[in-house]
Amino acid sequence: MIVYKIFRASEWAALRREGTSAGAPVDLADGYVHLSTPEQAAETAARHFANETELFLLGIETERLGEDLKWEPSRGGALFPHLYRELRLSDVAWAQPLPLVDGVHRFPAGAA
Repeated sequence: MIVYKIFRASEWAALRREGTSAGAPVDLADGYVHLSTPEQAAETAARHFANETELFLLGIETERLGEDLKWEPSRGGALFPHLYRELRLSDVAWAQPLPLVDGVHRFPAGAA
């Protein structure tokens, strides 16, 4: 199964450069890397990245995350994937720009 991480361009660049990332500021504050399912990703983008440009959508294979991936209730009781370790570049199956078009983030075909 694929889950998603939305990163700002600088965060994506840091992951590529360093090979690992503890995540965005919200991840550091909460103690885990916030991820989203394909069904959750558009709402995550709208709530937490409204009007932000230069974003990247990272596709992450859950099989690569092992037991460090936990499914926990969040918005409205829905289960969200949370990663309790640093995200590794080797966890990322693919990454694509997540452009903002007319105030809405445009997900790649089939991504959300």
